This record gives sequence, C-alpha cells and structure tokens, in this order.
Amino acid sequence: MESLFSNLFPTADKAAWLAQVQKELKSETADLHWHTGEGFTLEPYYTDADYVTLPLETIQAAQKQVPGWLNAPEYIISDEKTDNITLRDALARGADALVIGLRAQVDTGSLARLLDHVKLSDTPVFFRLASGTATDFVQVLKTVAPYQLKGGLLTNADWSTAEATRLTADSPLFRTVCVQSHAFHNAGATATQELAFTLASLTDAYDQLTNEGLTINQLVPKTMLSVSVGTSYFLEIAKLRALRVLLTRFVSAYSSSSFSPFFIHAQTSTFYDAIATPNTNFLRATTEAMAAVIGGCDVLTVHPYDTILGQSDDFSTRIARNVSILLTDESYLDKVADPSAGSYYIETLTHRLAESAWSLFLDVEKRGGLAKSLADGFVQDELDLAYQAKIEAVRNGRVLVGVTKFRHDEGGSATDKRTPPFSLRVDIASLPNRRLAEDFD
Repeated sequence: MESLFSNLFPTADKAAWLAQVQKELKSETADLHWHTGEGFTLEPYYTDADYVTLPLETIQAAQKQVPGWLNAPEYIISDEKTDNITLRDALARGADALVIGLRAQVDTGSLARLLDHVKLSDTPVFFRLASGTATDFVQVLKTVAPYQLKGGLLTNADWSTAEATRLTADSPLFRTVCVQSHAFHNAGATATQELAFTLASLTDAYDQLTNEGLTINQLVPKTMLSVSVGTSYFLEIAKLRALRVLLTRFVSAYSSSSFSPFFIHAQTSTFYDAIATPNTNFLRATTEAMAAVIGGCDVLTVHPYDTILGQSDDFSTRIARNVSILLTDESYLDKVADPSAGSYYIETLTHRLAESAWSLFLDVEKRGGLAKSLADGFVQDELDLAYQAKIEAVRNGRVLVGVTKFRHDEGGSATDKRTPPFSLRVDIASLPNRRLAEDFD
C-alpha cells in the first residue's frame, strides 16, 4: 500500500512546490514573500528542512506545560452592591476568574460589599487600580479577605509594589508584580516592538524592586505579564510563545535558578475594534481569543464587542464570556499544552519574533532603559512609524471588515469619537491610545 501511494504521489521538495506555484501564477518572478513590519521577511511556506535549523528545545521548554486557562471577564465598578450581583452571576454562568476595574480608592466597607460571597481563595480576582498605592489596596484587601488569596494586581509595578509583594508572601497565587503591553499595543506597536518594550518595562520594574530589597526568587513567582492580542492570528500565537522565550532568556541574566513559566494574562485588543459596524468586533475578538489560548495564556479576558462604545449590556458581556467557554467546551483547546508546537511556520515565526524583539530590547537597554527611551522620545518615534505604516496599509487597500469594506453603520459614525472606558486607558501618559479604524470609521 505504501509503495502504491508513493508512486501516485512522488516526493516533492520545496523547490518543486515553488516551481508549481510560479506555474499556477504564470510568473517566474512573482515575489511570494511576506515583508512584515517586524523587521524580517517570511517565506510563503515552510517545510521540515526549515524546521531542523530552529532551537526547538529552547523554544518549547519555555512554553506553559499545563493546558487550560482561566476565563476572566472584566467589570468596571460603579456601585459595589449592584456590581456584586453582576460578579456573582458571571461566576455562576461560566467565568473562572474576574478582572475588576476600580475607578476610585476603596475602603474596607466598600470592598467587603463588592466581594460579598466572592472568596478569593477559590476564585482568582485581578484588580486594576485607578488611584491609591498597591500597598494601601493590599492592606484593605487582607482585612476583607484574611486568608490565602488568588488573583493579583493588573497595574504596572511601581515603588509600592515591593511592600505589597511582602504583604502577600503568604499568598503565592496572588501576583503583585505586573507589567503590561497595552500602552505599546494601543499606540500602534508591531509585535516586535510590543515584546521588546514590554521586556524593557519589566527590566525597569525588576531593577527598582531589587533595589527595594526583593530578590529574583521572590519576584518571578509573583510576576504577571498582561498582553493585548491583535487580529493577525498566527503572528499573535507566535507573539505569546516568543514572549515566554524572551522571559526565560531575560530571567537567566538575574539568576541561574530555574523557574516555572511566567504567568500571562491576555486580553482581546481594542486597537483593531471599530465603531462602524461594531458587530464585526465579534469576529475580531474570537480570532484574538483563539490566538491567545493557542499561544498559551494563563488568563483570558474577552472584551465585549461594544466596549469601545462604552455601552456594554447583558447581551454583549454574555457573548464575550461565552467565547472562552466555546473554545473550551466545543474546541477542546484546554486539553493540550502548547498546541501549535511542531508547526513549521509557527515555530519559525516564534524564533524570528524572539530574536527581532531581543535585538530591539538590547537597543533600548543601551539607551539607558525604557524610562530614558521614553524621556528622549525614542519609543514614541518608533511607535509613530509603526502606526503610520498600518494606516498607510489601510489607505493602500488593506481591508478593515465593516469599515473599509462590507460596511453597515449599525451604530457610530465618523464623528462619534468617544472617550475610551477606564479600563482601556493606557498607563504610560506619553503614549497615545489609538485605534486603527478611527480615521476610517
């Protein structure tokens, strides 16, 4: 039988495939390469010949080894008593964890009302803080929930993080050291820039926290990376996998000890969302969520399709929550760790992204680190160039579904420029909070 099929389908190498493609295109000079915005060029397809040159053992060892993720919808708090009902309902309807955005500093009474019947030893809760220090918040939280906590702080680490980390030393699953990519992503970053600048942000945070007396052994288990995931499906899968490779390489500079893979929170992007034909954001969020879980996130937040309109209702929040449930219950993506491992293309893309981002990261460090690179405008200039390249691609024919093609104005218009909700605002004031479609909505 094997011999029969061998005769029917003779062996074809990569050159033979390329010749056939050129024949079908009726062109021997057609450029089939993808000239990415990441600083490298990709082949139209990959084979096992490309695969054997990759550092696969290093790439795959850095990935999460346990399948599954937490479905963590986000809620912005306006009234503690009413919102408590909403949070408990979400947990009853499929949420595994919660992301809570606090607009103001809370006291013991208001936090107790908000978390009534939500026990953080069972349910991980991740808090975004709009005001107050991490230390002040943790002190209030430990008064309300005086037991081992799960979850963490989704606010960029600062000087107060050191004491918050010490206060929660008895809660190893409550992560207090957070670095986020959202500011870079929403300013228009390429995947390479997002990875490099996030890594530089982590470097600045670790330098500050080690100066405050914490050791690398204390920091790594308490660290969480929060990353936006965009619509370029394979690129975003590779981005999360490359992030883990970079983190492993990064931490080896501090210690020869081995650590478990870093904890990664992923959220669907608002940079690619549109006000025109907002229901198309359903499609974007589903693609982004699938890329996030295949890429190996530990926690997933899917934003409702109307988040950028600031008017999410019960329907849109339920659909967003159910995206993660569908990826679990119908796609079974929670059954396999690192499901894209072994893909010629994704393994190659992971490696190329990691190396490109590492090179840019080293450039930032030579400039004195992220804070200095922001102060002298280097980061802003790089992000502006990347954003303008994305805009030009749309002007030159790249399709934004529901905006530049297949458009139906179900809500919003070119004059509908709303202030983004609290949770979508960036943490780095010098970086703009953009959307790719905002000039075309």
